[in-house]
Amino acid sequence: MKNLFIVKHVLILLCSVMSSWGIAQEPMSKPIPVLTLGTFHFDFPNLDKIQYAKDEMIDVLEPRYQDEINKLVNALSEFAPTIIVIERPVKMQAEIDSLYKLYQEDKYFLHRGEYEQIGFRLAKKLGINRIYCVDEWGKHYNDIAELLEDENSDDFIQFENSFYNHPDSIKEYYPESVFKECGIIPELILLNNPENIKRSLGNYLIGHFKYEANGDDFTGVDFETGRWFNRNLRIFRNIQRIKTESKDRILVIFGSGHMNILNYLFECSPEYCLYDVSNYLNIQN
Repeated sequence: MKNLFIVKHVLILLCSVMSSWGIAQEPMSKPIPVLTLGTFHFDFPNLDKIQYAKDEMIDVLEPRYQDEINKLVNALSEFAPTIIVIERPVKMQAEIDSLYKLYQEDKYFLHRGEYEQIGFRLAKKLGINRIYCVDEWGKHYNDIAELLEDENSDDFIQFENSFYNHPDSIKEYYPESVFKECGIIPELILLNNPENIKRSLGNYLIGHFKYEANGDDFTGVDFETGRWFNRNLRIFRNIQRIKTESKDRILVIFGSGHMNILNYLFECSPEYCLYDVSNYLNIQN
């Protein structure tokens, strides 16, 4: 009890001294609300591992899908974002600024990409004057960069083959798409299901992740470190770079695969408060 009394008074004295020196800790500012919307790519570029045949795709410009997108935009407007973040490279910011300005002036017809169909449309509806590009590629270790440099080398060919041909393919998890049968919003509900997001990260921890060039190295691990984990950390850092005020609210529109890292980072960060997107996807037809 005596020791506790001494410790208590030492802490009080220390706080008093710190305050007199002008280094007392400022109260932590209120975390900024964040809503993440994981999507499929509306324009089907087929740049991801899951590829779609022509007869599996939908055309989001068709009236029924445009109606869904308008309902989605109206629902997302209830979150009242002041900042909208999209999956476009930072180096494209000037181009996106230009296209969005034309759209604001009714001089641009939206293309199929979800960053335009949702991002541009919502930003204009809410009077937001800029949409932020925050996408990045990850940085590789030197030995991985050297491996990827020569696509004709035996090492690269062996490495590339392991990406598509490995015994773990049966363990990979990809929920079956429902956009063609059920529509865009049911697909987004599926993609943003927390269990599906969690399980999707497992795809980056098997197969290619376990590739070893010499039987006891970390080639696959190091590759995925740059390709996926470092990439999403850089994306998160780009979001941190956006100047914010206490009134701001951030909407992140990105491919759903990124949410297995980004959502976790937002949940852990003391600067942000992650909201549940399912509250905005329960839209009545």
